[in-house]
Amino acid sequence: MTQKYITQQFLITDFEVFYTKMLNWLSKFNIYCLLHNNNYEPNTSGYQITVAVNSILTFAHNTNALKGLQDISNLTGQWLFGHITYNLKNELENLTTATVDHIGFPIVQFFVPEMVLQISSSSCSITSCVAQPQSIYNSINDNNETLTNATNTSITLSPVQSKQAYTTTVNTLKKHVSAGDCYEINYCQNFNASNITINPVTLYKQLNQASPMPYSSLYRQGNKYAIGASPELYITTNGNTITSGPIKGTIKRNPNPAIDAALIQQLTTSVKERAENIMVVDLVRNDLSKICLPQTVQVSKLCEVKSYKQVHHLVSTVTGTLHPSSNFATIIAATFPMGSMTGAPKVKVMQLIDNYENTNRGLYSGTIGYIQPNGNLNFNVVIRSILYNAANKYISYTVGSGITAYCEAEAEYDECLLKAQAMEQVLSNS
Repeated sequence: MTQKYITQQFLITDFEVFYTKMLNWLSKFNIYCLLHNNNYEPNTSGYQITVAVNSILTFAHNTNALKGLQDISNLTGQWLFGHITYNLKNELENLTTATVDHIGFPIVQFFVPEMVLQISSSSCSITSCVAQPQSIYNSINDNNETLTNATNTSITLSPVQSKQAYTTTVNTLKKHVSAGDCYEINYCQNFNASNITINPVTLYKQLNQASPMPYSSLYRQGNKYAIGASPELYITTNGNTITSGPIKGTIKRNPNPAIDAALIQQLTTSVKERAENIMVVDLVRNDLSKICLPQTVQVSKLCEVKSYKQVHHLVSTVTGTLHPSSNFATIIAATFPMGSMTGAPKVKVMQLIDNYENTNRGLYSGTIGYIQPNGNLNFNVVIRSILYNAANKYISYTVGSGITAYCEAEAEYDECLLKAQAMEQVLSNS
């Protein structure tokens, strides 16, 4: 399939005004994917925001999803945007998920967009195969509507399990660690509500203001939405170099600079937090070694502190040189689900997750991103994200933490609430 795309550059005199107009314009479409780096991560293109709109070709798979990934791998020379849910694990390994996914994203879904916008602080590049870029730019820039409120009332999501039930399960999982069943397991708890009506675009803008992150996303497929403030990179490629950025290790920020500096020191010297990170790094190294040339997988940064609005994280960077035979399908098969959202050893902890978590992760713990026409990939980890189904009016978010021999159940519960803070804030203040 070959589409003729036209690209044109436009100047932006006021980024915030253009950004708001673009969001208003975007809300009129049924399919889109917006990724925003909030100027946190280096970007060789110089763009903060990448947006894909409408579909000229869609791949959606709830069965034979691995074949769907191979079909996507074979479609070279096109922009491709989409997602993979956590439940792809059931095809990658002999696993099952008994709980219901109330949001309902297909396991794998990608689309070739009609339009791609790449936006920096001072310019916008528009690539289109359906209309002249100038007319698209005009339709955005001439839009004088204002975003409506996210909701008419404050929304409170209810936890699926009580604090006592959570801490009891964490202590049970620690027994699995002590027994040698696993070294670390990412255990998550879900918060949800029914009969909820929201404006996802406005909610995304509010969440991005409350918690700007390097892998933020606003994603729509029909009635299904993901509104995300993710700090974590799953994978990115630049030519034959692949990079992953696993996060393990979290501490709350403090507005007092001296106290905040002391918290960073506490995080960097924590035996527990470093152990969590290093175990996941070893898992990522093992995954990348399956698709990279021998002796090319390296840890370029180990337990680096990265600071965001609410939290400090320990982030490691693992790189490798891809084997010439590697493609999108083989990369996903080797590395998915990501180690930070499962644990070690990966298959065993996924079995434990199926046994002990009482909700279906769905797109949470999955990934949203894109494949460029030159073959480069960029995919986030879907965490700190609100998922919404406008058809059944169901809304949820999920938060989790790494359970190890060193952890304390009460502290893990508090960490989950910290990770939910920005999402809870924008829903209650809408």
